[in-house]
Amino acid sequence: MSEAQERAWSELSPRYLLPAPRGEAATSIRPGSTIDPVEVWEREAPLIVEIGSGQGHAVVHAATQRPGDDFLAVEVFRAGLARTMLDADRAGATNLRLVEANAPEVLQHLLPAASASEIWVFFPDPWHKKKHTKRRLVVPEFAAIAAGALIDGGMLRLATDWEDYALQMRAVLDEAPQFERAFDGEWAERFDGRVLTAFERKGDRAGRSIRDLAYRRGARR
Repeated sequence: MSEAQERAWSELSPRYLLPAPRGEAATSIRPGSTIDPVEVWEREAPLIVEIGSGQGHAVVHAATQRPGDDFLAVEVFRAGLARTMLDADRAGATNLRLVEANAPEVLQHLLPAASASEIWVFFPDPWHKKKHTKRRLVVPEFAAIAAGALIDGGMLRLATDWEDYALQMRAVLDEAPQFERAFDGEWAERFDGRVLTAFERKGDRAGRSIRDLAYRRGARR
């Protein structure tokens, strides 16, 4: 990390970073480590979770634009989290918290079931080489985990600039029994709550189409 990021980690993490009791791996979450969102954010409000928040451009912008909602940024790269804290501090985003951990384990073990109003997966690592595609996040197991964390009627929003990953996401979520499409046609309209980030600009410059998806969590039986 840069000197500024090291300083941000030291000075700002007590305010922004959630404790993450570890399992076997450095970025795992120990089962049974569930938080109480009302205690963490000191209020009852809709909770939006961004998975793979990177340097935090999207989540910091959203948190400042939607002060009535609470936000959680999930990322495994410490430098990105440090940059997020710096920007959040400058913007006065008091409704944002961060966690350094693997996303599925955050959804399974850190958040209570049915606690998130929205989950965002914007431009996840496409693992575009054929031998690496098995590492992709959005697979049937992830769909079930995300469904467990969402409230009934909650939204799962996704975006990618890799066509084959977009097709995989859509196939996985169309088959997931807990979800239903929240869009007509082939793809969802661009989510207007997503600020234009470097990842999106990079994909656009490379001539790759940006594809959005939106799925609604069905009612539990």
